[in-house]
Amino acid sequence: MAPKNPFSGLVGSVRKPTVASGAEDMIEEGATVIDLDPALIDNSFVTDRLVEVDEQFRELVEAIRVRGQDSPILVRPHPTREGRYQIAFGHRRARAARELGRPVRAVVKKLDDRDHVIAQGQENSARADLSFIERTMFADKLDKLGFDRETIMAALSAEKTTVSKMLSVTKRIPADVLTAIGAARAIGRDRWHDLSVTFETENVDDRAARIVATPEFEAAEPDRRFDMLVASLGRANPTGRPVMPLPVEHWRSYDGEARAKIKNDGAQCTITLRAEQASAFGVYLASNLDGLYQAFEKAQRSRKA
Repeated sequence: MAPKNPFSGLVGSVRKPTVASGAEDMIEEGATVIDLDPALIDNSFVTDRLVEVDEQFRELVEAIRVRGQDSPILVRPHPTREGRYQIAFGHRRARAARELGRPVRAVVKKLDDRDHVIAQGQENSARADLSFIERTMFADKLDKLGFDRETIMAALSAEKTTVSKMLSVTKRIPADVLTAIGAARAIGRDRWHDLSVTFETENVDDRAARIVATPEFEAAEPDRRFDMLVASLGRANPTGRPVMPLPVEHWRSYDGEARAKIKNDGAQCTITLRAEQASAFGVYLASNLDGLYQAFEKAQRSRKA
């Protein structure tokens, strides 16, 4: 049975029922848009983002400040708090309006919980601004709240096999590890699935917990964190510290006269030089370690600032 259209019966006159496809379609179909005080609006009962404020959000705030809110959000009368509303989709637009001290343009529609999450999920899928793991964690929350598989499929606009693979990721990787990694927008389904399989190995949960708690991991960007965890769990590492992915494992000088092989296992990093002047080059490196380390420390401080 096809999922019920969450936008049927919108406030105002509607020319014809359609599949949920976004706020722009609601206006085209004659939905009434009203101004609401952001202070009267609560977030959805299920979150779908790992990051609330980032560069994209700052750009959204500036765009709304300059030209106003282009697309309305969708809210429902709050199911348990009289006089208030609950967001189905448009959390960032509501947050931006609140930050700017402006009313938020919204369509109000009575929705039950099922239609609420379908509208929320389908709008996010249409905008394609959530990462794979954010969509996966959204599916996991719906599953834990007791929604059936058909509802989750409709909310994610995904087939049964895809939803099953998503839920397998959240079943294997602990939630605190997923949260520690973050949105990781450049990491797709296959790489997340491969990482999740790693967690079937004994003691991996403990090793991962130690890795994500390190300062190096916390200071990195989400995509980098993912790579660090993959590298660390992919090889023996008794220290529990992240194995920093190497930019190169084999180096050759511009003139081809010197070569180096680099290995890093988390406990130690070794550089093996091969060249006619390997010994002299090695002495030169050893003589300049103080300066190199000071440059490294300066770069670390700049990254954390």
